[in-house]
Amino acid sequence: MRQKIRSTTVLCVRRDNKTVMAGDGQVTLGHEVLKSSARKLRRLYNEKILAGFAGSTADAFALFTRFEAKLEQFNGNLSRAVVELAKDWRTDKMLRHLEALLLVADSKSIFIVSGNGDVIEPDEAAAAIGSGGPFAMAAATALLRNTKLNARQVTEQSMQIAAKICIYTNDSFAFEELS
Repeated sequence: MRQKIRSTTVLCVRRDNKTVMAGDGQVTLGHEVLKSSARKLRRLYNEKILAGFAGSTADAFALFTRFEAKLEQFNGNLSRAVVELAKDWRTDKMLRHLEALLLVADSKSIFIVSGNGDVIEPDEAAAAIGSGGPFAMAAATALLRNTKLNARQVTEQSMQIAAKICIYTNDSFAFEELS
């Protein structure tokens, strides 16, 4: 039986014209932490798009490359690029087998993109993926609804909460911000 590599909490929060994305650094195989400082976030399309991944690293890099090409093709139009990526991901023989999720954002929108052809724009001003995603998302939603914290503070606090609950999430966070 093949052991599953588990890892990742990636969270994106938007508030007051700021978009902040964070990713933890842990990669786990079975009961072992293989790496604690993995980089799961990228800035794309002239630093205007944030992207984070959950799942297989090699698959995520393949998706980042394909996604960057879509952003170039559609002049940085995020919504068009994610729809076209999802179409390709679902129909292309090679891409179809990739095991990853992407969380992407610009200064106005956040999307979750999956290999099933899903392009989800969340109702809230936050979205999360990965094993710790539900914990980070719950914390971010509560903080957005009940505090005046800025986007960075909400993201930091939510990631700290996820790291305390999810055994596949550590507190070695990387952050990317857009204004």
